[in-house]
Amino acid sequence: MVVAVDALFEPLTFPCGATAPNRVWLAALTNGQSNDDGTLGDDELRWLTRRAEGGFGVITTCAAFVGADGKGWPGELGVDDDRGLPGLRRLASELRARDALGLVQIFHGGVRAPRAETGGQPWSASTWSEGAADFEPPRPATEEDLARVIGQFAAAARRVTDAGLAGVEIHGAHGYLPSQFLSRVFNQRDDRWGGPLAHRARLLREIVRAVRAAVPRGAVVGVRLSPEDFGYARGLDLDETVEVARWLCDDGVDFVHLSLWRVERPTVKRPDEHALSIFRAALPAAVPIVAAGAIWTPADALATLARGAAAVALGRAAIVNADWARLARQPGWEPRRPPVTEAELAAIAVSPRFVGYLRKFKNLVAD
Repeated sequence: MVVAVDALFEPLTFPCGATAPNRVWLAALTNGQSNDDGTLGDDELRWLTRRAEGGFGVITTCAAFVGADGKGWPGELGVDDDRGLPGLRRLASELRARDALGLVQIFHGGVRAPRAETGGQPWSASTWSEGAADFEPPRPATEEDLARVIGQFAAAARRVTDAGLAGVEIHGAHGYLPSQFLSRVFNQRDDRWGGPLAHRARLLREIVRAVRAAVPRGAVVGVRLSPEDFGYARGLDLDETVEVARWLCDDGVDFVHLSLWRVERPTVKRPDEHALSIFRAALPAAVPIVAAGAIWTPADALATLARGAAAVALGRAAIVNADWARLARQPGWEPRRPPVTEAELAAIAVSPRFVGYLRKFKNLVAD
């Protein structure tokens, strides 16, 4: 199926009634640009608003921790306390002025919330050890931990919408806390939070339900999922993730965001099928699927829509091309590819601190 480029710029209405102006999203990207206390930094505000100026219809913040014990890295945005409200209100106002729909990705690191950031031992579904020298074995979650974190997600979402942003994306992917509970490797519990899929999915479902109940009816509540094992996301089965996505639709999510890493590849479990076609066939037609995974060109984006996505989320392509969503309308336009210099990145609102993080990735920042 051939999809015309205009399809990227059609409005997208969510089940809650909110509407995004187009189908091009800025994906949530770790950038380290927030203040030490978790409040929104000026550099992060510039980074986000510059992409809104570039035509991105949905702007998603970096992962934002919902509780102090869930913080994953220095310079991470926090939505755990009302001290962040002034920055969130400023962000909401700036994005509205640029006709973009703003979402905050809400997050808890679980085992990937190190003592250096939280001051305490990480916790997760179970305890385990890994070979890395800096790995801190987590303690198993208590019932009190789980009740607290569900409440933290709900309170964070309410804080976000009180600030005037459109809603939240719950980070259920990439091996963070909800993904750790979904995992058949990391979750070795034998209580109501572990064992069969319905138990391993309980934490994410309870978070979604609590968030949905905490925010206004018209607020957007989405979830990001890793369909299969990749990187820190381990112990995930494709068919189980499809079932979890079905349940989350029943629980009231407004979109499902699939983190595919390389969007052109088929699934590992079913090499003759693509994840988008599998999930699209399984989920209600009214619930949009968003896809991320090395989408660089308008042709890549259109092919992703043709496979069943309703929108595309850009990461590295958006870092290097602040005006991607505006320029993609031009026939024959091709985006810039890395490596790019620090000066070129600075010109499009990528701060030195963000550049320092990006240097971890081979050939992204020019020497």
